[in-house]
Amino acid sequence: MIWTTRLAQFSLLDPAALALLIAGWLWIGWRIENPPAGRPSVSWLMADFRRDWMKQMVERDPRIFDAQLAGNLRQATAFFASATMIAIGGGLALIGNTEQLAGVAEDLIQDSAPAFVWEVKILVVLLFLSNAFLKFVWSHRLFGYCSVLMAAVPNDRTAPLAYPRAAQAAEISITAARSFNRGMRATYFSLAAVAWLAGALPLAGAALITVAVLYRREFASHSRTILLRIPPVSNGDSVS
Repeated sequence: MIWTTRLAQFSLLDPAALALLIAGWLWIGWRIENPPAGRPSVSWLMADFRRDWMKQMVERDPRIFDAQLAGNLRQATAFFASATMIAIGGGLALIGNTEQLAGVAEDLIQDSAPAFVWEVKILVVLLFLSNAFLKFVWSHRLFGYCSVLMAAVPNDRTAPLAYPRAAQAAEISITAARSFNRGMRATYFSLAAVAWLAGALPLAGAALITVAVLYRREFASHSRTILLRIPPVSNGDSVS
């Protein structure tokens, strides 16, 4: 079967919905990492908190809390990397056995399609999951780099390299968090891509809902409001 014949098995709405999914994924990622002036995203705000964390670490003795926190971040990335790896394996197994999937879909949406159509739809889900897996693995490694840099920060805050090393650790931590967030977004959109099994319109709806959910969490959530609050100064301290 030639490719033109295979592509003809999809409706005109299918590529449009798929394009909407990919465009939404790319746009929301760019918007979160490049927020408009005066309206920072949660990810952008957390980057400043990570820098403050490393500044506080310089004066904290002992640094057991910082070591535990860095370890927890690595464990989180390892968990999601393992989860996406399992999901990828399940998707690959499903590609080789699309008959059962086609039967379930036919019962639910009263529609039948050749195996090639189901394989392409599952492949899109796997591509998003593969992207998420690579981002989680890289984030895990970067958090490892961050741990080494944190250990390289001198215990003496008057040491010339104390704050420069802390700043390096902060930037590596921010880069690791960026990769982790990208992996999470890819995971969200892989779930949205599952809606394609029900048709083009459900895929388009799932893409729009996913973009709306991510936008609300980053730009209109209660957690963002809390992060924007400036704590009151007490004990005679002054804000520099």
